[in-house]
Amino acid sequence: MSARPVSLTPRAPHLLAAATILAQIAYPLMPDHALDALTIIVVVLFFLTSTTHAAVTRGLAWTAGYVVIAVGGGLGVELLGVHTGIPFGHYTYGTSLGPRVFGVTAVIPLAWAMMAYPTYVLVRRHRRTPDRAALLGGLVLATWDLFLDPQMVEAGHWTWAAAGGPALNGIPISNFLGWLLAGTVMIGALLALPDRTPEPEPTSARASASEGVPLVMLCWTYLSSVLANLTFFGRPGVAAIGGIAMGATLVLALRRWRSDVPARDPAGPRARR
Repeated sequence: MSARPVSLTPRAPHLLAAATILAQIAYPLMPDHALDALTIIVVVLFFLTSTTHAAVTRGLAWTAGYVVIAVGGGLGVELLGVHTGIPFGHYTYGTSLGPRVFGVTAVIPLAWAMMAYPTYVLVRRHRRTPDRAALLGGLVLATWDLFLDPQMVEAGHWTWAAAGGPALNGIPISNFLGWLLAGTVMIGALLALPDRTPEPEPTSARASASEGVPLVMLCWTYLSSVLANLTFFGRPGVAAIGGIAMGATLVLALRRWRSDVPARDPAGPRARR
């Protein structure tokens, strides 16, 4: 797929990222009656940040594939989950976040996509071992949901069916496993898309121009989730568990793996002449 950029101003992703962050900062300061609308706005802004950045840096063809995989895959797995309980467990969406599509709140697939893109950008540096990179991407998404699900359930956006199985902060463990499975498949599919975007050398710790905005959004999501649960939402358990789990995953993903460095030809350069 061509990496030729689309005719968007390169500033568009930066402006949308700033708008997303400002909207999230405003969230704990807003009156209760405005929070549902603001939640939708944050998701849409974040999704547009990811989509415009993909279009500017990776081209329209790659972006179209990303939208199909992330939005379509998010909707598909949520439809399966709502109607069968697989792979997350049994739950039901409310009407607080707008219209539903066959029982799934329409904005939810955008939430999958908004985080799938920066997660892909993070783990792409490990693409020489795509299976492990996909699993790592699934872990990023699953540990992010350790913050997301308790907040959304408390806000009444969806409800879990009563179950006697193990739970974490009131959320069934099956949900984490479902996110890990679905996230791994989704990131694996994104890694399979041809992407010729330049990236740092495996031995370099610096981010390339194509990584800046997505990595900032990923780090902001992590840090703001820890801070919000500690200070505004009064959920130190969520902050601790999510902070440790997602923090460890991000550290693992940011580290250079030995497999990232291409193997040297033992015959040396002379043998290749």
